[in-house]
Amino acid sequence: MLSKKVKMHQLEYKDFQISNDKMLGLYKAMLKPRMIEEKMLILLRQGKISKWFSGIGQEAISVGVTTALNDDEYILPMHRNLGVFTTRDIPLYRLFAQWQGKASGFTNGRDRSFHFGTQEYKIVGMISHLGPQLGVADGIALAHKLKEEKKLTSVFTGEGGTSEGDFHEALNIASVWDLPVLFCIENNGYGLSTPTNEQYRCKDLADRGAGYGMESHIIDGNNILEVYSKVSEIVEGMRENPRPVLVEFKTFRMRGHEEASGTKYVPQELMDEWQEKDPISNFEDYLSETGVLAKDLQQEIRESITREIDENLEKAFSESAIDSDETKELDNVFQYFNYQEVKPSGKTENVRYIDAISQSLRSSMEKHENLVLMGQDIADYGGVFKITEGFIDQFGKERIRNTPICESAIVGTAMGLSINGMKAMVEMQFSDFVSSGFNPIVNYLAKVNYRWDQNADVVIRMPCGGGVGAGPFHSQTNEAWFTKVPGLKVVYPAFPFDAKGLLNTAFNDPNPVLFFEHKALYRSIRQDVPVDYYTLEFGKASRLREGKDVSIITYGAGVHWALETLDEMDFHKADLIDLRSLQPLDMDSICESVTKTGKVIILTEDSLFGSLASEIAAIISENCFESLDAPVMRVGSLETPIPFAENLEKQYLPRKRFREKLQYLIEY
Repeated sequence: MLSKKVKMHQLEYKDFQISNDKMLGLYKAMLKPRMIEEKMLILLRQGKISKWFSGIGQEAISVGVTTALNDDEYILPMHRNLGVFTTRDIPLYRLFAQWQGKASGFTNGRDRSFHFGTQEYKIVGMISHLGPQLGVADGIALAHKLKEEKKLTSVFTGEGGTSEGDFHEALNIASVWDLPVLFCIENNGYGLSTPTNEQYRCKDLADRGAGYGMESHIIDGNNILEVYSKVSEIVEGMRENPRPVLVEFKTFRMRGHEEASGTKYVPQELMDEWQEKDPISNFEDYLSETGVLAKDLQQEIRESITREIDENLEKAFSESAIDSDETKELDNVFQYFNYQEVKPSGKTENVRYIDAISQSLRSSMEKHENLVLMGQDIADYGGVFKITEGFIDQFGKERIRNTPICESAIVGTAMGLSINGMKAMVEMQFSDFVSSGFNPIVNYLAKVNYRWDQNADVVIRMPCGGGVGAGPFHSQTNEAWFTKVPGLKVVYPAFPFDAKGLLNTAFNDPNPVLFFEHKALYRSIRQDVPVDYYTLEFGKASRLREGKDVSIITYGAGVHWALETLDEMDFHKADLIDLRSLQPLDMDSICESVTKTGKVIILTEDSLFGSLASEIAAIISENCFESLDAPVMRVGSLETPIPFAENLEKQYLPRKRFREKLQYLIEY
């Protein structure tokens, strides 16, 4: 039927081409999350759930958007979007089990509330940092576009989240790349206790769309017919003409940020005003007045939902508390990787370190047709180090993608590509710049497999290191920022042969890998390297020199400093271990060497405090103490930022101090 123009309370329902059955379906879909929430608030007071973020009063947005999308299109909701989950028909006992930290939930008790995703229902849950999921939506949409699928991705944020840099970065990427992302802003008046007039000064957040050359709309977020009809029209166009669209839903948060915070900071007249605009009571009255919802049908619907809630609650409550299994917890940090060794052929050519990296990238692009390379200036220009020069001629600009300067959202985009079945590489122009993308690496990529069994098939290349006079912002070796984060693999080769084989493995591994490449080695180190494709296993160190007097443990440029120092000293009794892989770490090789020699010195280019060298020293002290004949020695750079001037940089780097401490250890 054509709905009549009827004004009920504060909401006006205009003429929409929506059938009675569809309107009843929308009503039921809104009522279910409302009734679940009302039950959860009771359970919260009873101490049966630990926390609750209420979406009461905002149901029309979640339900309207989800209903407008196809079931195979991804939605990235927030913690007030219960209606997204229920409209996608997730079994309620699984939601209830999730909120109680039980095994039938979606995170095996490892995360709470709506911090989960599920490929089965094409929902990708939030993390508390809010902003990164916007970039993830870009990646999912990019995968759809590359696969030539007529699908879009919808992502939610609040008006407070629009203050984050990730919001700008994600919208900018989506606009530049014409990605079919529906950016949904739930403008509900407050970010915790901070009102909108302290969050932004533009009249409407939709106005920001113009700054990105992006279509934008303002929709009454409490009017279910307006939400569903307008969003349906928008997304139908997005499927045929892929592009991003920004939608601001005007609504209000009727309860606290979470229940414990309350709403005392909200003027009562504002609460009363928005209470009159309640999306469910208004729509219920409208359906009753137009004869669509009879009293007995209304009662029947409520009773049916009540039974469904009670039955599923009983099922969830009857489930035992989750078992603690240390092995299972450790095993689930990474997705299982069945390493397949590909042995090198006999044919070799003498190449530079940088050439080996380029060869690996090219062969991995040929091997993995779903691999996308992203980074600043990597396309036509070939990257600042010319590693991808000529790649667009072979693979095209769709797979070799120049990015805006926005490390955070690009890492998020890589995560989204992985969620949608693709592989991604992100080149940090310099490893120093990773600080701008630190959050999604350590809080999204690293945790996602442990949280809800979704891997991050992402390689992040990290040109790093000093000795090239590049100063404090282009010379850091910052591997220790990441080796302590469970869920990340960290690789740091010193030779062309290792670089090629390990990078090939990184692209085969379904887990996030940070691949450190020392810039000073790019064009200074040559080696005979197999021409054909081959792999090397992570977590396997290389013994470069054999000796019984002292162990030298190092990696990266430190390997070459150690080799040169040993030759200068004409000392041939050292066991020299090149770690190659920092996470996983080859502790067996370390302990085997130290047990044999009784003396050990650990060399790192990093400053010592909190470095990987310090961690290795602790491992040796715990596991090899009875074999030690001398103190465990560490050598690293000065505890200063890395300077620019040549003499200052030489003083900063540990090469001279390494020789002095090695001599001391030999004579100890």
